[in-house]
Amino acid sequence: MNIQWYPGHMTRTRRQMAENIRRVDAVCEVVDARIPQVSRNPDMDDIAAGKPRLLVLNRTDLADPESTKLWAAYYRRQGYAVLTTDSRSGAGVAKFSATVRTMLADKIAQWNAKGQTGKPVRVMVVGIPNVGKSTFINRVLGRKSAKAADKPGVTRGSQWFRVEGGLELLDTPGILWPKLDDERTGIYLAVTGAVKDDILDVETLACKLMEILYHHSPQSLTGRYKIELPAEDEEFDFLGYELLMRAGRKRGFLISGGEIDTERMARILLDEFRGGKLGRITLETPDEYADTEETNGEAE
Repeated sequence: MNIQWYPGHMTRTRRQMAENIRRVDAVCEVVDARIPQVSRNPDMDDIAAGKPRLLVLNRTDLADPESTKLWAAYYRRQGYAVLTTDSRSGAGVAKFSATVRTMLADKIAQWNAKGQTGKPVRVMVVGIPNVGKSTFINRVLGRKSAKAADKPGVTRGSQWFRVEGGLELLDTPGILWPKLDDERTGIYLAVTGAVKDDILDVETLACKLMEILYHHSPQSLTGRYKIELPAEDEEFDFLGYELLMRAGRKRGFLISGGEIDTERMARILLDEFRGGKLGRITLETPDEYADTEETNGEAE
């Protein structure tokens, strides 16, 4: 799968973030709780090197609650401050300011000792497209200031916002990275909406999602689309396409000659998955990254 998605504004944003990092006291990275690791930009480890890091697991309303707990514990073991939020309802967002101040307690104490009591705490907020970063910031601010939309690529310029209590936020445009490690990463980003739909063939993407759900959350397919799932030993040229056909047939999406309208079913599937209508689903687990965690522990 060849995905081209690194436009010029993302290159400029990365450069600006590297320049602005010296102006902030900490970095807050907002990720999608359904794909916590995949939705993290690996470039941030270089850009934010040396800065305290807060990881916000956002969109918890769409993710499996038990998986979110496991991910929060996983990142805390790696030394991150962690906050779980649903920025659409505002759940968890109220703890943001206190979490930042706890993370920077030593630095704030140093300021106070130097007579700099009340010095504003500056935090850079980063995140790849469409993880709910702007909605999260608006919730923190208590007003609609940052642009927010359910599509990638809305915020284009960095903006400073002042929060009550001496906290200042630098909102940055969502950026992806220029090279994918594997096809799986691209698919996970695409099905959750981090990549614009017109970059990929919608039916191919929906077929990939069908296969993922078949293995990760089969009950979501039987519950939502009332289809009979193939047995593990059944063989198909393309399992995802077979599942898409079965769902389309159940929905009655037929075109001339009785052929199933798989494109329509594909768009419905993606919309319903992204909207949480298939249930609260997390697509990856910390166990998949256990080797990385052990390596980091050994390095420390």
